[in-house]
Amino acid sequence: MVARSIPFIELYAGDHERTVEHLTTELGLSRVAEAAGRTSRAVLLQQGTLRLVVTSGDGTEDFLEAHGDGIADIALACSDVTGTRAAALAAGAADLGATGDAPVVSGFGAVRHTLVPESRAGGLPPGREWVPVADRQRPAARIRLLDHVAICVEGGSLERHVEFYAAFGLQRYSSEFVDVGDSSMDSVVVRSASGEVTFTLVAPGSTTGTGQLDAFLRRNDGPGVQHLALLVDDIVAAVTEAAARGVVFLQTPAPYYDALAARFPDIPEEIGRLRATNVLADRDEWGYLLQLFTTSPHPRNTLFYEFIQRHGARGFGSANIRALYEAVERDRPAVP
Repeated sequence: MVARSIPFIELYAGDHERTVEHLTTELGLSRVAEAAGRTSRAVLLQQGTLRLVVTSGDGTEDFLEAHGDGIADIALACSDVTGTRAAALAAGAADLGATGDAPVVSGFGAVRHTLVPESRAGGLPPGREWVPVADRQRPAARIRLLDHVAICVEGGSLERHVEFYAAFGLQRYSSEFVDVGDSSMDSVVVRSASGEVTFTLVAPGSTTGTGQLDAFLRRNDGPGVQHLALLVDDIVAAVTEAAARGVVFLQTPAPYYDALAARFPDIPEEIGRLRATNVLADRDEWGYLLQLFTTSPHPRNTLFYEFIQRHGARGFGSANIRALYEAVERDRPAVP
């Protein structure tokens, strides 16, 4: 009666061609299958175990009008679909019917969860007639899996969401509070026992309404997925190649690297290579990690991506949260 993995994530997009182009040509995912109707289009993309469904057309209009391009469904592969559905409904989820033979329940904001039996986690997403495709365009396979999903919710609602996801078997893993100027961010990480489902729940920590999370909630018309973190084995190569293909990454303050050599005298990556690619580094008691955010490729700036490389570290870059937060603050428009 618990969530074990994320078999796919569904992204609604207003400009289907441009979104698929970004995810394939720029981020490097490959087309696996397509499902097209008279008034709708869907394509399944994959690299490593990460699988994204990009959907446009019929059935997406209301979501897109309210929220812009964004994640509409985080599917969960469950050890007991019937039991997980019952637990979710008891915790306050709404019954949204079914997609094919897979039950669907509400999650946060307008995002839903399709519940898939664990035995079918590697199959095609339910509810469509998929046609397999052979993608001739296959960039270097840098993305290994989905490391975590960052979810932005309203201030003061973190504990309610933590309790809600306990019904899916996700338990509190860590928490963090960052105060930057007149805005702040509060966060709690919940994770499945399998380690394959990790949600980083973030919320405004102040009442000024001026921070980047407040701006996201306004642009998105409520809670939603802020970013997807993609695990890679060589972040310098991944960032270099993605940037050459057109992906735009956030810029890191130059003084950050002046202190990095003192903080990390023993990391094998040369500080100069990290500086050249704007990659940040952090460590915990288990090891260290490297990470970097993209800017949003979507019109309403509602979703972006993170590359992350782990060398034993189990955390999420707590020492980098301030630097990343400040980088996003500089990148976002002055007027939401």
